[in-house]
Amino acid sequence: MARSKTAAAADRRKAPLTTPSDLGSNARRDIAGALNAILADTFALYLKTKNFHWHVSGPHFRDYHLMLDEQAAELIGATDDMAERVRKIGGTTIRSIGHIARLQRIPDNDADYVTPEDMLAELAEDNRATITSLREAHSLCDDEGDVATASLIENWIDQAERRAWFLFETTRQAR
Repeated sequence: MARSKTAAAADRRKAPLTTPSDLGSNARRDIAGALNAILADTFALYLKTKNFHWHVSGPHFRDYHLMLDEQAAELIGATDDMAERVRKIGGTTIRSIGHIARLQRIPDNDADYVTPEDMLAELAEDNRATITSLREAHSLCDDEGDVATASLIENWIDQAERRAWFLFETTRQAR
């Protein structure tokens, strides 16, 4: 008897997504896990940055609005490289907003109003937390001999350091 299309589709959904890699299975699992958490944090930070971009107000509106838009574009631009790296090493990556919410370590900000100074300070803190997570993932990659992922992470660290620096300096000028 022929199998139903629904049963065949269900089987395909269970099929493993195998990608050849010379990394060991534990290394692939651990690095993919670290990158997925960073990816979730990046999406959370992107959305928070856009939230503040949309809701910033006050005498420095234009400067803050443009800076936050630039930072958000950089964050969303990094997500594809992060997810593709997970796949290149044989892992699977996040699939939904709910998955992001389960993995993210960057807290959301759902407040109706946040002062511009508090917005910038919060984003600076979130970027510093991102730097810490990236350095931990880099160390893991070093331990496992994953030079390619470590190289990508170095760039993401540099981007996060620049964002944190700009936010810090802008906040310092506002005082």
